[in-house]
Amino acid sequence: MLDTKYNHLEIEKDKYETWKSKGYFNADSKSDKTPYCIVIPPPNVTGKLHLGHAYDTAIQDIIIRYKKLQGYDVLWLPGMDHAAIATEAKVVKKLKDQGIDKYEYGREKFLEACWDWTHEYSDNIRQQWAKLGLAVDYTKERFTLDEGLNKAVTKVFVDYYNKGLIYRGERIINWDPAAKTALSNEEVIYKDVEGAFYHLKYKIVGTEDFLDVATTRPETLFGDTAVAVNPSDERYKHLIGKKAILPVVNKEIPIIGDEHADPEFGTGVVKITPAHDPNDFEVGNRHNLERVVVMNEDATMNENAGKYCGLTREECREQLLVDLKEAGLLLSIEKMTHSVGHSERTGVMVEPYLSKQWFVKMRPLADHVLDNQKNKDTKVNFVPTRYEKTMNHWMEITYDWCISRQLWWGHRIPAWYRGEEVYVGMDSPEGEGWVQDNDVLDTWFSSALWPFSTLGWPEQTEDIKRYFPTDALVTGYDIIPFWVNRMTFQSLELNGVRPFKDCIIHGLIRDKEGRKFSKSLGNGIDPMDMIEKYGADSLRYYLTTDVALGTDVRFDEVKISSTWNYINKIWNAARFVLMNIEDLEKIEFKDLKYQDKWILTKYENIVKSVTKHMDKYEFNLASAELYNFVWEDFCSSYIELAKTSLDNNTTKSILYTVLLGILKMLNPFMPFVTEEIYSMLPIKEQESIMLETYPKYDKKLIFKDEMLAVEEVLKDIVAIRNLKANNKITKEAKLTLNISDENFKSIYYQQLKINEELIIDNPSTDLTPSNYKSKYIDITYYTETKPVDTKALEEEIKKLESSIARRQNLLSNENYVNKAPANIVEMDRKKLEEEQEKLANLKAQM
Repeated sequence: MLDTKYNHLEIEKDKYETWKSKGYFNADSKSDKTPYCIVIPPPNVTGKLHLGHAYDTAIQDIIIRYKKLQGYDVLWLPGMDHAAIATEAKVVKKLKDQGIDKYEYGREKFLEACWDWTHEYSDNIRQQWAKLGLAVDYTKERFTLDEGLNKAVTKVFVDYYNKGLIYRGERIINWDPAAKTALSNEEVIYKDVEGAFYHLKYKIVGTEDFLDVATTRPETLFGDTAVAVNPSDERYKHLIGKKAILPVVNKEIPIIGDEHADPEFGTGVVKITPAHDPNDFEVGNRHNLERVVVMNEDATMNENAGKYCGLTREECREQLLVDLKEAGLLLSIEKMTHSVGHSERTGVMVEPYLSKQWFVKMRPLADHVLDNQKNKDTKVNFVPTRYEKTMNHWMEITYDWCISRQLWWGHRIPAWYRGEEVYVGMDSPEGEGWVQDNDVLDTWFSSALWPFSTLGWPEQTEDIKRYFPTDALVTGYDIIPFWVNRMTFQSLELNGVRPFKDCIIHGLIRDKEGRKFSKSLGNGIDPMDMIEKYGADSLRYYLTTDVALGTDVRFDEVKISSTWNYINKIWNAARFVLMNIEDLEKIEFKDLKYQDKWILTKYENIVKSVTKHMDKYEFNLASAELYNFVWEDFCSSYIELAKTSLDNNTTKSILYTVLLGILKMLNPFMPFVTEEIYSMLPIKEQESIMLETYPKYDKKLIFKDEMLAVEEVLKDIVAIRNLKANNKITKEAKLTLNISDENFKSIYYQQLKINEELIIDNPSTDLTPSNYKSKYIDITYYTETKPVDTKALEEEIKKLESSIARRQNLLSNENYVNKAPANIVEMDRKKLEEEQEKLANLKAQM
């Protein structure tokens, strides 16, 4: 029998290891079941799982458990990501704290330290997966740097190189001066910072005139190799071909005509620094300009900056402005706020930097994606559909992807150099003098192969044949450009098919004020703390049902507490049912009463509705409807109605059947508590609820007329209770009663606590009647006549009218109805009905 109190810590203890040891999580690839596969978005091996990963994986676990109950051969493939930049930064810091320099330590020993870090933190992640209750198949676990995936990554690089889709070139890239590595555009986040337009005087050679050149980055002027004006700009076109003097440096540079200079923006004159600005780089290519790099890899100024060499870029700017002012070359400073790129990993300001790097030629790959998305049979289906626009937008504006990183931890680039020779291959080249590229590949390059490399690609393994393309991917909208797009173009190019059928997009988790979680704000939430306090079932249910997919969650611990209360309600209802069905041996539905037909019909309808929502990934709607059924129909109504016939085998059978169905439908959301209750059932076909079959709609158990009739009766009961409360009618009050249908007599008597001895035929005219009449009941209570306090009544009416207006306004707000939890919205609707009925009664009294 279930314990008296619901204790999540006790219930969730040891269950996971039991499920795992018995192989309940493992795929059944030898069976004739329909395969269904999801590969987990791999967490970084850099520390604890964050709340976003708990949200992400909880959604996946719901889908996996649901499909398993439906009879699919389910594979949920787990794995982790080596997270090149983040992991290397952590290990470098750890070694530095021990007084060890990365470069003095050497590549081999450093990589050993990275592997030690990986093993330590991957164990932590598995422990946290267990606490969350994730039904992943550990026999299939992969790591982005394991031998098989390394082979896949190398093959793709070599094949793309041979196809001309990967090339090495000198271009402007995003440079992280802290990590000292290149970044892709997606790894740059933009922040609004205070800055200025610095108006500098570039004197025109041979004249007393000058050009007013505005720049936000005066410290890069040492790399200026031209000044540009628009060829159609009447103010300046006569200067094209002349020369200007570079301030401080006193070097002559050409004045060129180029469309890049916008006559409508600023002064219409721009400095051209080909080695430190992507637009200037293109201008430089068009005009064959020299590329002068003025900074070192750590963003300090190099020898090309003259006396400023060795200063940081910030120190250089400060000193340079002083010198420009003293020389009369600083015209003005125009303060403004602008958006500046920062490294997603280290947080430092990114430096546009000329560097020789490896790139993926994106245009043909992106066009393949865009073409495929036009075919409804082969496209990636986004849920919600609006996020397909995000994919298409990024594919339309794509640019070549910089994939080399100046790190040691990661997939080392399979390229070797000997003088001017370059060799790219699966294995090192023969002969002496070859040196392998020191750089590694962008982590996202290997992650882009995740849906199929984890299944054994490039080999045509049994897993590839059975489970690929996978059925679904679950991820946040923030990494569609980083990951979803790249998986899609890689799969289309390498396999000719989409990587997954459905791409399920969830929102981000923010704090109650809508802010991102961050160390600086001190608003972080550890999901493990929430599990300790409320249990994994409560956290999972709250995260996955609070809002619709694609919408941000505003984290609210009060709501997790409310979920705990809901689970406690289920627990107590299950205890009552189990206590009364201990001797149940056979399920039979004989001589069904109206209330039996009512609950069976409601149950079948909820099975149908929940299944429909689950199939469409509408977990918030599925859970809201199930919540109302469990709380209102089963716990508050049928269990109460059943108390008069608990010795009846049909009543016991119905209690058992509905409870079992509820457990199965709740199991994907709440695996621990549903397993515990299931284990106590007197009749069960499996040793675990994980092996059960999801409920199926049975139209033979639909009794529409009886259900509607009982709905009317239950409405009567609510209305009569309100009547008694509003009129302060005590349980000793006399009454007259007429029930038109004997089928409902027991319900009315039980729910209204009607005492036969208080029923009268001829009420006294000295008593005040309070009547309620409907299709099935006509009841009048009689109380002693008391003077009515009209002032109090008026006050109460006024309060009710105000509350009704507020609630009507709330429910007419589409934003509230669509974004608030469905069960809260439904509660508001019910309260509105109750308040309107109470108002009508009070006005009748007046």
